[in-house]
Order: sequence, then structure tokens, then C-alpha cells
Amino acid sequence: MNQIKEILNKYPKEEEYLIEILLEFQASKKNHYISSEDVSVISKYLNIPESQVCSVISFYTMLSMSPKGKYVIQVCHDVPCFVNSANNIYDKLVEELGVEDGETTEDKLFTLEITECLGRCNESPVMRVNDKVFVNLTPAKVEKIINDLRGENK
Repeated sequence: MNQIKEILNKYPKEEEYLIEILLEFQASKKNHYISSEDVSVISKYLNIPESQVCSVISFYTMLSMSPKGKYVIQVCHDVPCFVNSANNIYDKLVEELGVEDGETTEDKLFTLEITECLGRCNESPVMRVNDKVFVNLTPAKVEKIINDLRGENK
């Protein structure tokens, strides 16, 4: 509860800070998500309805109300990435991780998500792992990235 208060005390009690608060709450959690208890606390702090907080969470792909893996992998499937074989990148991730879109590996290390534009269209195909963006991907690059992440957790 102290961590929650520390986060909230950084921000004025104004609705315009909702996204920043949500991002910080989520980043502070081991499983990268905002719980229903967090929603309640945030709504009370900002004096806005819980439904409004949930609406913002459901609108932005970087926010979630369900637990995720240590590494959240988002694969862009917008037109430029799709044209540049993003489906091959997704297929390689499914092969490497053994999960599909929206699923988390059994060891809770990876969550795979298909997302819209990551803003790097000229370097497609693209994926983001937590806050780091990887560009000009090939299946071989994806395999190396996954192996490197697994190696960090041994």
C-alpha cells in the first residue's frame, strides 16, 4: 500500500494525469497489469468513476487489467509491417514461445500480443519487448532476441 501512495503522491489529483498514473502503476507491478483494486484506488484519488479508468485501460494497448509475463512482446500487424512479412515474425514467435496472441508462457516469462502501429513503419517489421523496440526483423533476429531474454533469466 505504501508503494501505491508513493505513486499517487507524485501526481496532482487531476484527471489529466490518469494515463501517467496508470503507466506507473502497471510498471511497478511484477506482472505488468493494473488490478481492480488499483482501479478503485486511482478512481477515488482522481475523483472519477471506475468505469472511466477501465475505459482508458481498455483503449490503450500498452495498458492491461490481466497479468502478463515478465516480457510483453507486441508484434505490429499494421499495413507496412504486414506487407513486410510481419506474419513470419509472428509465426516465429509462436514457434519459439509456444503461445498465441494474448497468451502467456507457462513460466510467466513471455506474453505475446498482436498490436497496431508502433510508429516505426520505415523499419518494418517491428516488435516491442516491454519498452524496447526491435526493427527490421527477420525470423533469425527474433530467435536471437528470445534466446537472449531467456539467457538473462537463467
